[in-house]
Amino acid sequence: MSTNVTDAFKRRDKLVIMAEIMNISKNGALKTQIMYKVNLSFAQLNDYLKVLAETKLLEKTITNGKVVYKATQKGREFLDRHNQIMGLLNEEETSRVHLRTTRDLAQKNVT
Repeated sequence: MSTNVTDAFKRRDKLVIMAEIMNISKNGALKTQIMYKVNLSFAQLNDYLKVLAETKLLEKTITNGKVVYKATQKGREFLDRHNQIMGLLNEEETSRVHLRTTRDLAQKNVT
């Protein structure tokens, strides 16, 4: 049984969720904004925010009396690298689909 990249990412893994949080937090975001945009429960979000803060990917600041989460330089680097990897995987998947389609068309023309 083969698994392609599209099937592998139907369910988001932890790194994908972390990248989504980093993306939303690039310029600063409130906890509720992150929770709704990433589609996480309050408890799930708290777990991710804790890990991201502990690993220095995200920082928590107070702005106008509100807690704001913002990606650190390290967090932005993580996001850039994650996007590069996802781009490579998508290129590979696109190439495979193109080759399969071309092969299938060639086989139909032969028969």
